[in-house]
Amino acid sequence: MRSTNQGQPTKLEDLPNIGKSIASDLRAIGIFHPQQLAGRDPLAIYIELGDVMGHRHDPCVLYTLMSVQHFLESGEALPWWTFTGEGKRLLA
Repeated sequence: MRSTNQGQPTKLEDLPNIGKSIASDLRAIGIFHPQQLAGRDPLAIYIELGDVMGHRHDPCVLYTLMSVQHFLESGEALPWWTFTGEGKRLLA
């Protein structure tokens, strides 16, 4: 993580697996800070992104959001592809 406050991410880009593109998309739906993702359903965010952006995002975006949720709940940073199986089940 690049910018931290007592070990907590302060920017979206500080979260594991979140780069400039996904951070920009999250800002487009009103999510500006990592704390705004805490407790939110990754699938609901993924669907909202598609609605606002006018197209369905690649499923890896869902897996990334799932990795962020896992990080915010446990502090463990895992690669987004760790959540591929679970994400595919959610999308089925």
